[in-house]
Amino acid sequence: MYDEFFAKAYELMEAQRPFITATVVRAEKPTSGKPGDKAIVTVDGVMHGWIGGSCAQPTVIAEALKALADDQPRLIRLSTNPEEQVPRDGLQDVAMTCFSGGTLEIYIEPQRPRPRLLLVGNLPVAQALAHLAKAMSYQVVAVDLEGGSSMNHANTVLATLENIGQQITPQTYVVVATHGNFDEMALEAILRAQPCYVGLVASGKRATAVRDYLRFQGLSDTDMLPLKAPAGLDIQARRGDEIALSIMAEIVQRRRNAELLDLALFQEKTASTGSATSDEEGCSCGCGEEKEVVGEETAVDPVCGMTVQIRGAAYTHTYQGQTYYFCCAGCQLSFVQQPDAYLPLST
Repeated sequence: MYDEFFAKAYELMEAQRPFITATVVRAEKPTSGKPGDKAIVTVDGVMHGWIGGSCAQPTVIAEALKALADDQPRLIRLSTNPEEQVPRDGLQDVAMTCFSGGTLEIYIEPQRPRPRLLLVGNLPVAQALAHLAKAMSYQVVAVDLEGGSSMNHANTVLATLENIGQQITPQTYVVVATHGNFDEMALEAILRAQPCYVGLVASGKRATAVRDYLRFQGLSDTDMLPLKAPAGLDIQARRGDEIALSIMAEIVQRRRNAELLDLALFQEKTASTGSATSDEEGCSCGCGEEKEVVGEETAVDPVCGMTVQIRGAAYTHTYQGQTYYFCCAGCQLSFVQQPDAYLPLST
């Protein structure tokens, strides 16, 4: 199991994809989760690994996505009676809506890939940017067509623009500083790979000429949205290192603004789903009573009201042309035996 966990983590890290780890640190019986059990949650809400039964999984996924949205780790305690638990600093109590008993404490930690700075050119501005970005834990990739040693302090140095698009990930920021030698060639290839930010070190007049050339080459204004030319915030910079500082500040601004936007969108989506409480009794498998209003990627178990991930659902039943999803075999069997008794609870 652990081999699969670390293999998945390595796969996501290599692809520069964010994910969340969840580790059971404490368990009180009866529960199927044990200390040391681990899982990875991807941004699409899919869990890889094991942290307990199907009742714990949806709650952990929801908390994991919250952690990724606000970029904050958390220690949560899952139980059916959070109001009776002794509060502890740094421990967040979360109610379980479907649980047969026991308590799980799970450490959840977002894992974001190191942002990548792709530098094209070897001007003093590019050299200063490489030093500054490495000090800020960015992965620095430099393209130096002259093949000198001025960019050797980058993590990776390339000698060609060939396949440059393969270096661009969702967390890649690009700065082109070639003094006009091959700005257009580099920008055309880079913009077609859809990076989140491309800064061009050039004068305003030169930047206009470059944009005109890119349009002539078939790039639309939408294609050029990531392009900031001239690059950098206006801090009255004069020297190369000062210009590098202004560009790095702009990259940080873009990055953090994007994270704030992601968080706001996540909070809006979460708020729009809302929640509802059912007055029906729980089922024989120990499921609780709370029912969530969910989106298309999840469904509500019509028997107990638990949120069920549609993708990979193990327990389903089709009745009158509609497929229903269940948290466990007990709920599935109850529905199959008396479907009409539970249909009013479905959404």
